[in-house]
Amino acid sequence: MKLCPPVLALTLASVLVVGCSSSAPARSDAPPSTEKREAQNQARTATAAVLSRLYAAQPGARQAVEQAAGYAVFRSFGVKVLIAGGGGGHGVAIDNRSGQETFMRMVEIQAGLGFGAKTFDLVWVFRTPEAYQDFITRGIEIGGQATLAAKADKAGGGLTGAVQVSDNVWVYQMTESGLAAELTVKGTRYYPDKALN
Repeated sequence: MKLCPPVLALTLASVLVVGCSSSAPARSDAPPSTEKREAQNQARTATAAVLSRLYAAQPGARQAVEQAAGYAVFRSFGVKVLIAGGGGGHGVAIDNRSGQETFMRMVEIQAGLGFGAKTFDLVWVFRTPEAYQDFITRGIEIGGQATLAAKADKAGGGLTGAVQVSDNVWVYQMTESGLAAELTVKGTRYYPDKALN
């Protein structure tokens, strides 16, 4: 069957329009504003739930968090299969002086034999504005395999049950069974979440 030139041109134009409309939309690095707000609200809800659990398990932690320069709350999930594993999570850092929120991410890489999946929560406490500011601008990366035990807070401030990871920085870790007596560090990186800030 032969197509006359006008019909042929119309057919080609139709194919081009359909082809363009069915192509995948251009990707954007930033989520749409409604998705962004929803993700932020989920992080806030998780933060409130984690803090509630922490205060129930260790009542003195409320004083430590409220009197700190700032704090950060993370909910993370990890999976381990044979010799490799990893995990990730999201969190919110809050400046106690201004109330300003900074949304954060964490990525964990671990090695060693084993199977399993685990969910755990972390509450970071920053005693000085400098320690807090450094965390929300540059993040932190903790390398290697290390297990740090909770110890008494000699300076006071209700940090019993937390682990000191550096000067003026303490961390509470909670598992499904409650407040952990030690923090296992496995090549974890914490950094600001550009998509949500």
